[in-house]
Amino acid sequence: MGLELYLDLLSQPCRAVYIFAKKNRIPFELRPVNLLKGQHLSDAFAQVNPLKKVPALKDGDFTLAESVAILLYLTRKYKVPDHWYPQDVQACARVDEYLAWQHTTLRRSCLRALWHKVMFPVFLGEPVSPEILAATLAELDVTVQLLEDNFLQNKAFLTGPHISLADLVAITELMHPVGAGCQVFEGRPKLAAWHQRVEAAVGEDLFREAHEVILKAKDSPPADPTVKQKLMPLVLAMIQ
Repeated sequence: MGLELYLDLLSQPCRAVYIFAKKNRIPFELRPVNLLKGQHLSDAFAQVNPLKKVPALKDGDFTLAESVAILLYLTRKYKVPDHWYPQDVQACARVDEYLAWQHTTLRRSCLRALWHKVMFPVFLGEPVSPEILAATLAELDVTVQLLEDNFLQNKAFLTGPHISLADLVAITELMHPVGAGCQVFEGRPKLAAWHQRVEAAVGEDLFREAHEVILKAKDSPPADPTVKQKLMPLVLAMIQ
């Protein structure tokens, strides 16, 4: 059995892995895992990833969790262009810097914006309070500004003149609030131009394909009550 990727494109880390593998023509079998149906909590999926999270990778007898680890594994195993994860020590360190920063900052803010603005009303049947939503969107605005000021600055891409894993992770993160209807690029011409460069570098068709699910997130059907009961503690822990 060849490379298998267990993904749900509703998930930002899954989209980053999916785009990277498709863009670099890495052959893989897609194993869909529906998060809103709780498929990641099954005993069968736990055999692939005991953490019961996506994305997950299975390569023969080898399994791997965590999106950054998966992306780095793919860069090392397959012959991908150097710009994704450069061999130059300092250029590589800049990519690592973003990948380390984003977990508790941009990724968290973007995930909270999606859930507080769209997914809670779909999932619970009722919106969060206006005060909580306003605080979430204010936090998102601050974090996006940090991305622009500290990482993008006046460069073409986050770590230099070429697209890297940092850009791929960041753009898939920002599509969470875009899917929730947040205008994160409005009033930020440098960031908007970067968005267009990243989309062009990835390929418009692939970019749209990967983000089709998140852009329709507000149309998701309400969760099954049994599944909702299982998922809510995990969701609350993730976005608080």
